[in-house]
Amino acid sequence: MKAATATLFDAVAELPDVPACRFSPYPACLPSDVSWLGQIPQGWRVKRLRFAATTNPSNGDMGGLSEDDEASFVPMEALHEYGGMTLEQTRVIGSVLQGYTHFRDGDIVVAKITPCFENGKGSIAVGLLNGIGFGTTELHVVRPSAEVDRHFLFYITISDAFRKLGAAEMYGAGGQKRVPDSFIKDFRLPLPPWPEQQTIAAFLDRETARIDSLVEKKRRLIDLLREKRTALISRAVTKGLNPAAPMKPSGIPWVGEMPAHWETRRVKYVARIGNGSTPDRENVDYWWNGTRPWLNSSVVNLEEVTEASDFVTDLALRECHLPHVKPPAVLIGITGEGKTRGMATLLAFEATINQHLAFIAPKAGVSDVGYLRRLFNTIYDFLRNESDGGGSTKGAITCEQLGNLQIPHPPHPEQAAISEYIGKQTARIDQLSESVQAAMARIAEYRSALISAAVTGKIDVRACGAKSAVPVNGSHQTDDDLCTTEVQPCDT
Repeated sequence: MKAATATLFDAVAELPDVPACRFSPYPACLPSDVSWLGQIPQGWRVKRLRFAATTNPSNGDMGGLSEDDEASFVPMEALHEYGGMTLEQTRVIGSVLQGYTHFRDGDIVVAKITPCFENGKGSIAVGLLNGIGFGTTELHVVRPSAEVDRHFLFYITISDAFRKLGAAEMYGAGGQKRVPDSFIKDFRLPLPPWPEQQTIAAFLDRETARIDSLVEKKRRLIDLLREKRTALISRAVTKGLNPAAPMKPSGIPWVGEMPAHWETRRVKYVARIGNGSTPDRENVDYWWNGTRPWLNSSVVNLEEVTEASDFVTDLALRECHLPHVKPPAVLIGITGEGKTRGMATLLAFEATINQHLAFIAPKAGVSDVGYLRRLFNTIYDFLRNESDGGGSTKGAITCEQLGNLQIPHPPHPEQAAISEYIGKQTARIDQLSESVQAAMARIAEYRSALISAAVTGKIDVRACGAKSAVPVNGSHQTDDDLCTTEVQPCDT
């Protein structure tokens, strides 16, 4: 296990990071008279989008298709963030002519509703069935004119400025806020000459592809870390820490062989088990000025439960059959079709629980709470299958099922040693995962900054060929390398 983990650590170190490099500013710039845009390069113009594209065109142009023909259908969930759409669904054109948004190949589709707009949902429509698509009414459609390169305009629509300015113009309340048509029409578009639009778009196509490739590598690494973490826990709680230990059949299907000196025990013989309830919300005497922490099943998403958001009174504790659970204890989600059923966490303070949780309090000197918790983490899938009755829909784990569960049971000191080992190893893996996620966040920031700087003329990418700009440190740059742009303004 140690060798496998060490190899994983090496893999993190070997991933290419983002070397520093610098782009040059444009040699000459002029005021744009647009406050958010500032200066623009000489030769660029600023134009309202309504004069550079058709916005939200009517569905009159069907390209000679009849209402009996089919077209692509794109619900909001099929529209990706920062480009791309899933084209799995189709509709007969006559069934979607009214009440849906129409677009065709080459159009730019932008989500208008929060939070989809802020999250960058949008794409160039490509590969539509019969060249025609329909989607939710929560879309804006932009059809570029002949003077605008669609790829350049797409990058404008996913730039920070476009999204932040659009979000500021939203109308409505709560989750129903939308970007108005007027924002799209009146957006002040920085517009380079046509060949330069193509150059900028090609540069961003190449650079964002490199960025996305690096992000995917790091995402795969996070998946690998998660798999290694799971395997490490499973092996430790079912096979122990000594790879040379004599083994014997456990008689438990999900365990297989276990160390010969271990026993199998039912949970009810090594721990106390119970669950809780929800006091009547209409009875203020159960809730008003409550001081007893009361937990629901959402807490099983945590590594350790250290605080409560709800409190009940002593009266509720007495009258509602609520258990008084003291640490050390494991809490397990026992109901529902969501992922919480079967998940386990540690309780770090005295509390009571609702009916969707069970507690397992180990007997002193018999079972270690950390070992039990990791064991239940390992059998998550088994518990869910058992509680589904092999395919039924009851979706509940009973305290009786938990009590009768056969588990591998090492001597108490060995349980504590296993728990300590797992804690140290998973902490290392978690730290690695966090560092990779932080790197992904930095790369996402770089991607956003690069797009914004290129489409607003803050960096000059015309001289960039198949490589990015030359790194400051002079090192060779491979296709997997990226650069952190030092964005410089045009000369004043």
